[in-house]
Amino acid sequence: QVRLVESGGGLVQAGDSLRLSCVASGRTFSTGAMGWFRQAPGKEREFVAALRYSPIFSIPYYADSVKGRFTISRDGAKNTAYLQMNSLKSEDTAVYYCAADESSIDSQMKYWGQGTQVSVSS
Repeated sequence: QVRLVESGGGLVQAGDSLRLSCVASGRTFSTGAMGWFRQAPGKEREFVAALRYSPIFSIPYYADSVKGRFTISRDGAKNTAYLQMNSLKSEDTAVYYCAADESSIDSQMKYWGQGTQVSVSS
């Protein structure tokens, strides 16, 4: 079993930056995938960013809406994934969820955190 705990959310103004963290514990993968999804009020959960990784590669994927503003990364030694969010917009307001899987980077990822709230005021 994998436990994921997100942190780093908060209330910021448009144009500000935030960095979300996701610490994985329990069973962890030297090769796998970690991702970030978000769900705004009244909307479905949507893909934000994901990272497929192994000891020799790290491949990021981004939703078009965040490309160029958000950066996903991972520190294997800490079993932690990060989402650096720059130039935040009001439409980025949502609960952000971390997910992990052996390979999938879509909504079918196996393990999920509880979420962290990001609120961006305009």
